[in-house]
Amino acid sequence: MADTAALDAAPIAASRPEGRDDKALHRKVFAGLAIALALAPLVLYPVFLMKVLCFALFALAFNLLLGYGGLLSFGHAAYFGMASYVSAYAAKHWGLTPELAILSGTATAALLGLVFGALAIRRQGIYFSMITLALAQMVFFFSLQAKFTGGEDGIQAVPRGNLFGAISIADDRVLYGLVAVVFFGGMLLIYRIIHSPFGQVLKAIRDNEPRAVSLGYRVNQYKLAVFVLSATLAGLAGATKALVFQLASLTDVHWSMSGEVVLMTLVGGMGTVFGPIAGALVIVTMETYLAPFGAWVTVIQGAVFVLCVLLFREGIVGLFARILKKPL
Repeated sequence: MADTAALDAAPIAASRPEGRDDKALHRKVFAGLAIALALAPLVLYPVFLMKVLCFALFALAFNLLLGYGGLLSFGHAAYFGMASYVSAYAAKHWGLTPELAILSGTATAALLGLVFGALAIRRQGIYFSMITLALAQMVFFFSLQAKFTGGEDGIQAVPRGNLFGAISIADDRVLYGLVAVVFFGGMLLIYRIIHSPFGQVLKAIRDNEPRAVSLGYRVNQYKLAVFVLSATLAGLAGATKALVFQLASLTDVHWSMSGEVVLMTLVGGMGTVFGPIAGALVIVTMETYLAPFGAWVTVIQGAVFVLCVLLFREGIVGLFARILKKPL
């Protein structure tokens, strides 16, 4: 009986709850991030910081699906971009307040994730990835043709409005406070998901799906749940981004956006809690400060990716985690 119990616990042995020291370390990291978020606008341009935070949340959402669910999606731009469109349209044409515009975009991404996820999880491996890419391309061509998206022009001059109808977020520093709260809240939610019983089962499915099935877990339901959660949080990032730049365009739903979030996750460290944040910071910084190089930015990003794969496959944060022998 003891051997059987030990055998049944095998799938989640690799994802057992962390020790007190690990949790204490994570609390310190969270505290450090909170301090950094508070002080960053004093040093750096708020719009740049908001872009980093939006894409960091996007990468965190994608990492939840890939790093902990074991599902590689090539179509996450669909949820990011469609939420951006709906948020921008709701703010500009429906006159909704910022929080309602963001919620409407996030809800749209959740619904889209539910429909697309129900179709995609029927297949595994590369077939799953190709289905997500095909569905995302459908969203792209829909966005190109639909009237409410503005086609190639997109939705421009999106009003930022007043938060809760009282607080103007026209000023970048005030809006930064909202974006920082959204990012930090999303990060804490993802952390809680990862370290919940649901998250432990996800890791078991990722590591050994047949074993999880044999133990009686309804694998497809868990896959669909994490797919919808990831799409929803990606939509939250996209909806917030639309208000930051006051723009929703085809770039948000293009396949290259899906590739970019994969790059951020892998460079930062797939399957780590804080890796996608570091990856987003690196990639967005490169795009911003290397912009004078034009199309060569893509070549430089490719070179950085190759170096990461060759020198430290665990990513930036994964490398530090290996050195410290602590999960990050």
